[in-house]
Amino acid sequence: MSALDGLDERQREAASVLRGPVAVLAGAGTGKTRVITHRIAHGVETGAYSPSRVMAVTFTAKAAGELRGRLRRLGVEGVAARTFHAAALAQLGFFWPSLAGSPAPAIVDNKVRLLAQAGDLLRLRLDTATLRDLASAIEWRKVAMLSIEQAAERGRSIGRLDPTQVADLSRAYETLKDDRHQLDFEDVLLACAGMLEAEPRVAAAVHEQYRHFTVDEFQDVSPLQHRLLELWLGDRGDLCVVGDASQTIYSFAGADQRYLLEFERRHPGATVVRLETNYRSAEPVLNVANALMRGRPGALELVPVQAHPQAEHAAVVAFDGDAEEARGVAASIAARIASGVPAEDIAVLYRAHSQSGALLQALAAAGVAATVLGGRRFFDMPEVRQAVQALRASAVAPQQHAFLPAVRDVLRGLGYTDEPPEAGGALRDAWEARRAVLRLAEDAPAGTSMRTFADDLFARAKDQHEPVLSTVTLSTLHAAKGLEWPHVYLIGCSEGLLPISYASGFDAIDEERRLAYVGITRAARTLTMTWSRDADRAGRRPSRFLAEIGSRTLRETPPSALIGARRG
Repeated sequence: MSALDGLDERQREAASVLRGPVAVLAGAGTGKTRVITHRIAHGVETGAYSPSRVMAVTFTAKAAGELRGRLRRLGVEGVAARTFHAAALAQLGFFWPSLAGSPAPAIVDNKVRLLAQAGDLLRLRLDTATLRDLASAIEWRKVAMLSIEQAAERGRSIGRLDPTQVADLSRAYETLKDDRHQLDFEDVLLACAGMLEAEPRVAAAVHEQYRHFTVDEFQDVSPLQHRLLELWLGDRGDLCVVGDASQTIYSFAGADQRYLLEFERRHPGATVVRLETNYRSAEPVLNVANALMRGRPGALELVPVQAHPQAEHAAVVAFDGDAEEARGVAASIAARIASGVPAEDIAVLYRAHSQSGALLQALAAAGVAATVLGGRRFFDMPEVRQAVQALRASAVAPQQHAFLPAVRDVLRGLGYTDEPPEAGGALRDAWEARRAVLRLAEDAPAGTSMRTFADDLFARAKDQHEPVLSTVTLSTLHAAKGLEWPHVYLIGCSEGLLPISYASGFDAIDEERRLAYVGITRAARTLTMTWSRDADRAGRRPSRFLAEIGSRTLRETPPSALIGARRG
């Protein structure tokens, strides 16, 4: 079999171009990770790439783990699939001792605490919220590659601190770090870039090691990350970037979509491939997404891989208040589950964490178990760590039962029961975690042994390949990026919530529009957008994004109809 087998025409075109520069403009649900991994596998298969000389750069450790896992399944081992920070840290750790004659600096484990200590030196008593905002400002300054003085010239105050005090505190923070021989997260990239610029032999060694670069989510690169990438490349052009300008939602953290939008201008002769065939969502969902982004820079026109004549129309529902909205959504979800839809096929997305409280309460009252995304990682949960340890211990003992009954016995010994506790609370969370481990065992291939299963769990934990819990997912729009569910409720679609109240100016509103787009394109089969008039306060207006999408694309639905019979 060829690594190009199973790809559509555009995907195959993108995966076949093995020499850069290449830009793959990949819309939501168009198979970008598939293209990245099959392109690398094709390069290895044809002898164009040596795996050890390929670096695939991602923005999260989870995405890097997924890339490694997919490449492994394609028979490719040895590719460096890492985040920008992990790659830079590895290079610092390798070269620093020979350059400086001492080990590389330690990484600051708590930036807020160190900022508080810097404030004490300046006789400034600062609350935690101000310290967090200061930490964010320092992070943004560094990824934007601005000096303390350049940032001060912008005249930004933080809390009760004027720009001069912010600058003084930034200098005190940097001095403390230097005195303690420490680097913060952003310094890792700065130090690595500085090392490559100042030390030709280091740059030559890195250029020799890595010949071919792939960067996922290229719309999210910051000026600092882009500069580091340039230094890794040197004067070579073997670069493939993959991204979607419509999914730029981290501008507040320094992301700059211009590097993607201007890729052809920066790299004359680049090959550009557009992926617009969507394999995830039904046509009504894509119609909403396309209507929202029409005319925006870099927007792609998503088309479904095939039409579904009975696809459920995307709906918009208005409620009188926030409590009614939460109860209405919970009732609709309960009705879906009662009709046979698995709970894990449903997600409720929102702009801010504060919107989750009322939903959790309403879902618990409706007997629906829910998990808030962004909490502890699955394999970091005490119940899961305990289960993995017990299964590994059981693997070395003589087995008295077949594989699946043996796994069930181990979990029962840790407190698992056939019937779940009531929805809501720590007991139900623990039960769902153990149930997820059991489901992995149930899905294991025939002939799996306890030892093989335990080793697989360990590998999954290392790659952050987490199982899906049998619960409804609650998530912010930021945390939902890269995920998908058959049924999605996007709540709080009103002015002040989406776009959020503090978003002012064209660029900020455009970022909120892209956030809404990310939420919409998480839906595979059905999309329900809701908003609340909140009559008890000053009243709210529907989000301007609903008007931009238009009533021809979104069907206005009364709350009573939302709770009616739901198709699976």
